[in-house]
Formats: sequence, structure tokens, C-alpha cells
Amino acid sequence: MTDLPVRIRPEIAALPAYRQGRQASADAFKLSSNENPFDPLPGVVEAVRAATTFNRYPDASAARLRARLADRYAVAPDGVHVAAGSVSILYQLASATSGPGDEIMFAWRSFEAYPGLAAVAGATAVPVPLTADAGHDLDAMADAVTDRTRMIIVCSPNNPTGPVVSQAAFDAFVARVPGDVLIVLDEAYAEFVTDPDAVTGAAVLGAGHANVVVLRTFSKAYGLAGLRVGYAIGDHRILDAARSTGIPLSVTAQAEEAALASLDAEDELLERVRHIAKRRDALAEALRTAGWDVPVAQGNFVWLPVGERALEVAEAFDAAGLIVRAFAGDGVRISIGEEESTAGILAAAASVVR
Repeated sequence: MTDLPVRIRPEIAALPAYRQGRQASADAFKLSSNENPFDPLPGVVEAVRAATTFNRYPDASAARLRARLADRYAVAPDGVHVAAGSVSILYQLASATSGPGDEIMFAWRSFEAYPGLAAVAGATAVPVPLTADAGHDLDAMADAVTDRTRMIIVCSPNNPTGPVVSQAAFDAFVARVPGDVLIVLDEAYAEFVTDPDAVTGAAVLGAGHANVVVLRTFSKAYGLAGLRVGYAIGDHRILDAARSTGIPLSVTAQAEEAALASLDAEDELLERVRHIAKRRDALAEALRTAGWDVPVAQGNFVWLPVGERALEVAEAFDAAGLIVRAFAGDGVRISIGEEESTAGILAAAASVVR
């Protein structure tokens, strides 16, 4: 681009910046970012307040958190990698595996950061359309693998549409993909899943697939979105490569303390998650009754596949004090927020349904 003061890679100059869900005013409900509507538990807040050594660097490896997670997943500590949100690890894995001439594959529509991480790595993004019911078409994805494919991302539940990948379908998919291609199972919303047939990272890790890395986060179910901490579990050689591409010291001491305290309070936190899942199911069913074609919802959000009407529909919600997320040309995602928001969602949805 000629108006830039220095030479920038053309694909980066053309790349739109990541756009997070819009913030809400004090009199509106923010349902645009898939955040946990509950405040952090008091014990988590106290743990963060106690971590006051701001003049010191944090432990670059987040060793205590890695050890705790390693025990949970029955792996060695070097089989766990912690970074500033699971999206950071996605970028690290893309940089470690892919470059010019290589391909990074993902379903589409899915998490909007996926195309960008391919561009940043200098690789080619290969989006594979979703099925008619808004889920991953794993057969089509397996068919699209070439000798240039270096990394494949499977998002379950899929953000922003909601359906999960089944364990059987994922296992069959892994069997079709060459063993030297990295498969990333992005489970950012796994705690909200109630479908017993859904793929689980624990089952995948137990099967011993060396080319599969499982991603999880503390941002969603655990309510630590503002502190930025996520993790990956997989073969230590893959994670070592990711660690070598990451920004050092990116996980603060406060984030590590909050994550550890959240694990200590996990029973109470997951009880909140169960409330959110019930609220999600009730909202999805009410929207279907009102005439909306809502796909199976297994995250902490529901999806309205309104296509070209996405911006129009989102504006109707905004006018009702409900800040939702519009994906132009595709649909509108509504996060499950405070219980008091439900009546407003149904009223706004009724005003625009056709």
C-alpha cells in the first residue's frame, strides 16, 4: 500500500485487525464476547490481590500452573504449555508449523482469528464450509488436505455457530489425516458441553495421537477473560516449538494465581457453568419456538443464521439495550449473559423474525 511510511507485507496491510465484541454502556447487557456473566469468586479475587510483586517478572514457564494441569491430564509438565490466552498459542503453533507455501485449514465460519493467524505466519488459509446444520464437515476437510497442509484447527463447540464435533467423527478424521500434520482441537467452550457424544480432549490425549494438541482456556467458563491465561496439552516437542515462538513472560503472576485459585474453586465455578448451560438451552428452545432456526448450541452462546440481515438484526438488539455480535453476511451470535437479559432477547428477536 503506497500510503504506508514503511514497506509492510501486503497480506498484513490488507488484514483487518481483530475486532472484539463491542462494549456495553451501564444500562445495556453485553452479550457480544462470550464472557462469563458471573463475577470471579471471592477466593480468586483475594489470590490476585495478594500477588503484589509488580516490580518482579513472573515465572516465565508458569511452572505451578503447568504442574497442576499436568496432574489433571496425567501428562508430564513439559506436555503442558501456558500462554496469554489460547489464541496466543494458536499463533505460536501457526508460526512453528507454517510459512510461505504452507496451508492452515479450518472450518468456516468459525473463530474469526483463524484466517489472521495464517496470514501472520505467511501461510495460505484454507477455509472449508460448514455443513447445513452449522457444524464441521470433517469429511470435506480431510478431502482438502494436500502435501502443503501443515496445521488443521477443529473448533468444538464451534464458535460462533454452536455445534460440537462428535468423538467418533473426530477419531475418524484423525485417522485420515497424515501423521505429520498438526491437528489442533480448540476446546475453548468445552466446559459448557452437555452432549455425551462430543469429542473431549481427555479422550483424544488418551488415544496417544502425537500430532494432536488440545487447547483450553480460563477466559470463558472460569471467568478470567480479563487476565488472559490459556493452555495447551500435547506432545512436548510440538509445545517446545510453540514456546520458542512465543513472547516471553506473557502470563502475569496475577493470571497464574487466579487460574490456580479457580482450579481450587472448580466445583463452585462449574456449578455456575451448569446454570449458564441450562439458560442457554432454554433460550435456544424459546427462540426456535418463536420461529428462529437456531443450530444445536453447546457453547455459552446461541447463533441466529440470518445471512445478509446480520447487521440489521444486530441493530434491533442494540436498540433494545442488548449488545450482540454481528458477523456480516452470516449471522448474529448472542452470548448467554445475566438471567435478566433473557426476556429482552426474546422480545427483540420476535420483533425481527421472519
